[in-house]
Amino acid sequence: VFSSVTSVLNMSIFKDQFVLEDLIEEFKKKSTALSFGPLQSNGHISVQGSFPAIELLRDFLLLKAKSLSEKDRREESKSHQRPKRRQQQPSLTTGTSNFVRDAGGEKQVVVLDTDIYHYMKYFFPRTFLVNDDIVISDITDGDITTVYIENAGSRSDARQVLRVKEKIENQSVKLHNALRKERIYFEEHVRDAKRRYEWAYESLKRHYPCVLVISYDTHIDVIGNSSETLEFTKDMSS
Repeated sequence: VFSSVTSVLNMSIFKDQFVLEDLIEEFKKKSTALSFGPLQSNGHISVQGSFPAIELLRDFLLLKAKSLSEKDRREESKSHQRPKRRQQQPSLTTGTSNFVRDAGGEKQVVVLDTDIYHYMKYFFPRTFLVNDDIVISDITDGDITTVYIENAGSRSDARQVLRVKEKIENQSVKLHNALRKERIYFEEHVRDAKRRYEWAYESLKRHYPCVLVISYDTHIDVIGNSSETLEFTKDMSS
């Protein structure tokens, strides 16, 4: 569940400034951990890889878009023509989540796997510990959780916001490479099965201090390192 995601990149907004095939080759050189599909006639191209690798590509794209936007504004100022339509930000979409960054750097976004986010919140709460000048909020949409880090006080600056973003990203990368998830579905009598599994978890959790269990209506998810997750799942099912 953590190994790979597929996103769609809209390259059409760059077609007036770049040869799209050359730009894609540049992406491939910078993002060797990603797999790129064929370029479609509408300018769309699929990208597959890990969340951290896709986030790095996102940052590169946003820099490209920002440079084009600034170039347009300079040309408009010189010619005194009617302002053009503002350059649209490119977006990499996974499900319904969009990647956004504030141009001034006072708002940053990190897109996380929801299970990794829950694990971080439970076992590494200090990752999200900030002072009163920084505000962190989140929106969960299925398997994706988008975390927003914003400047909320006059004393904070873009560097503080960026440091918090990098701290969350670095912790996410470590967990991305270490965590495994197992899912146990409840039997027909859901309510009784759910109570039985919750009781089993309470009796086992002291033996597995680094395993997180999330209970849903029809199943439970067990998240932790590979060996502990497998052992815990066996004990829960026995």
